[in-house]
Amino acid sequence: MMNRTRTLLQMSVRGLWAGFMAASLNAQDIQNLGQPSDGGGSGAGGSVQQAKPEKRIEKQAPTLPAPTKSEVADGPHPKQVLDFWKAPSGAMSGPLVLYIHGGGWRGGDRSHVGTILKPMLAAGVSVVSISYRFIPEAENVQPPVMAPMRDAARALQTVRSRASEWGIDKKRIAAAGFSAGACTSLWLAFHEDLADPGSSDPVARESTRVLAAAVGGAQTSLDPVQMKEWIPNIGYGGHAFGFASFDAFLAGRDKIVPWIQEYSPYALVTPDDPPVHLWYRRAPAVGQKQSDPTHSANFGVKLQERLMEVGVKSELVHADTQNPLHKTGVEFLLSVLKPD
Repeated sequence: MMNRTRTLLQMSVRGLWAGFMAASLNAQDIQNLGQPSDGGGSGAGGSVQQAKPEKRIEKQAPTLPAPTKSEVADGPHPKQVLDFWKAPSGAMSGPLVLYIHGGGWRGGDRSHVGTILKPMLAAGVSVVSISYRFIPEAENVQPPVMAPMRDAARALQTVRSRASEWGIDKKRIAAAGFSAGACTSLWLAFHEDLADPGSSDPVARESTRVLAAAVGGAQTSLDPVQMKEWIPNIGYGGHAFGFASFDAFLAGRDKIVPWIQEYSPYALVTPDDPPVHLWYRRAPAVGQKQSDPTHSANFGVKLQERLMEVGVKSELVHADTQNPLHKTGVEFLLSVLKPD
């Protein structure tokens, strides 16, 4: 992914990350977004008390403005569709954020783009929110996680194929998402270009690279050995490769190493990757049990270590972060997509 622009300029935008994540988090999460501290959790070297299960509150998706283009098909499956909101700017072509909703690749929908639309559209950044096949819908797809990830790549190619019609700058597209959507966003950011220049399909000839990625609660590895080392009580991820439990996932790991190398974001990191912003609600404690292991900041710490090793720019924000360069993912996205 060489020769991609990496322009970072601080901008003063406060409290907008809540809109980015609202549909994916519980009520307590939402109260604490826009600031890196929630007053809870542990320090990087502290221990985590056994937390009581948090009561999850189903939040109604916010009413969305009517999309400029709705239910645009990017594949033959009914779930392979996207909505597009054009930013009301006078520019002939402008930047865009591709939003990928969370839900463990088993739930959620593209309406969870939520209030990210308001700050992005107001800043002159268009937005696309995609639907994709869930793992249970990935018939005859091996590994199952290929379906949602490849659907996201195809959606990105579809957007680029319509860039002239929609007024989008192909070179200024960033990915964003929460949880499983965050994992997919990082996969897009780190994976080599999937464009097929010789294809008879003009969409397939388009690039799958992004200028940056801003994610929340991301699972940065899908390698069960790494996951268990970083987060001893992790139980997530086996379904991505067709395992019914994490124990089976761990036991069968050596048989699926090529799949891990292809779909685990950590395994794909190379020096030419774009900058990323990683947001987590609680502070990390690597190697210790976590109250929310699926969305643990331990994932972020270990990915940032890897990115630093190869010289890729990254920002990690969690409950113990002091004076972050960009407090929120929205600030970060705007600094990259709208540096002026």
